[in-house]
Amino acid sequence: MKTRIIGTTLACAGLLVATACSGSDSGGSSDGPVTVTVMTWESAETNAAIDKALAGFQDPNVKVQRIDTPSGGYGDKLASLTQAKKLPDLFWCGNDTEQQYTSQGLLVDWSKRIGDGSGDFKADNFVGSAMENWKTADGLMGGLPSLMNTYGVWYNADAFKAAGLPEPKAGWTWDEMYAAAGKLANKGGAKYGLVADQLTSADGPFTMSMYSVSAGGAPFTDNVNHPTKAEADAKYQEGVTKLVDAIKSGAVAPAGYDASNVQALFSAGKVPMMFGGQWLAAGFQTDKPKVKYGFAPFPQVDTPTTLYDSVGICTPQYTANEDATYKVLEYLNTKVWDAVLPASPVAPPAYTPAQESYFAALTKAGQSTVVDTVKADLAAEKTVGVRFTTQWAAQVADLTTAHYLPVLQGKKPVTELQTYVDKINGLIKSGG
Repeated sequence: MKTRIIGTTLACAGLLVATACSGSDSGGSSDGPVTVTVMTWESAETNAAIDKALAGFQDPNVKVQRIDTPSGGYGDKLASLTQAKKLPDLFWCGNDTEQQYTSQGLLVDWSKRIGDGSGDFKADNFVGSAMENWKTADGLMGGLPSLMNTYGVWYNADAFKAAGLPEPKAGWTWDEMYAAAGKLANKGGAKYGLVADQLTSADGPFTMSMYSVSAGGAPFTDNVNHPTKAEADAKYQEGVTKLVDAIKSGAVAPAGYDASNVQALFSAGKVPMMFGGQWLAAGFQTDKPKVKYGFAPFPQVDTPTTLYDSVGICTPQYTANEDATYKVLEYLNTKVWDAVLPASPVAPPAYTPAQESYFAALTKAGQSTVVDTVKADLAAEKTVGVRFTTQWAAQVADLTTAHYLPVLQGKKPVTELQTYVDKINGLIKSGG
């Protein structure tokens, strides 16, 4: 199952990335049921669970057909189907893809239908931050969020105990996190106390927004989908300065650190703390790390603040029958996860009434810290986006490499952040 989506090519980690007048092959005839096609990026095992759940869809006028797609080649498949104007009626998509395809007029707008919502399937029963982030600047929604990504700090409870440190929990501070990282560094075979790739890589500037917002400052950007400005105020610079100091002291792994095998190192007890998402819990249940571990919310300065992100399901504008497609979309969001998540509790559904099976599976598996942290994240008072979803996001990544990362490496002063945001604001003003 895949959850983590990066960019429109859909590079994933774990569950679960035309023209309006083009025709669809999924219509059906006047004397037979309408066929609604569904394309996922899931593994064979997860697809089998989805197929079993879809078999329970009861509507004599609608037939559901899932299209096989190798999970590793999903992005290429999506791109080719988009070019050929043969997208299935429902396809797994990232927020980036949904925003860009919707703005290009390629997707059906579900905003009015989900806003009016009959019964329980309505906007009010979805996680608010996900629904807001799936809207374009014009309020359109070319898809609906299906699964949430929540984030926090995975920690080695054994290492904390050996160092005489209390385990991280909701309400701990950034200063406490860095202090713990310092005490855990160079012990038990670990070089660094904390590997925080989300702070020290291309998405780092957005992640650092948590510090600033929690401290009462401004986020790095006012909106990841349709930003009007980027900013690095005094609180933001304070957060970056503390990170630079923690890297310089050796407590935190530096920018450029190869984090590709960090999960394996964590499982082996060689990384005491790492930033990551809730989806790792499902893998840990299977792989059984050698250490006792836990999952804590991100630290705070004052107000609890976390990252928000979600993946979802999109529909091309040329779907043959919107009513039939929407019925299947509703079924996917309300019923299918109940059958899939108990076996692999990788992410909480964005549709809140469907979250019970996810939390029940984690509780049964003894993952109480994951349950607590995911619930805390979903209820956090403040949230910030994980990255720009704009067409020019790649250009921002280049600016990050040229200006933000050298600050973390000590090659440029923190004042360089102003040059960095000025250049991003130039991109925003020009539209890329």
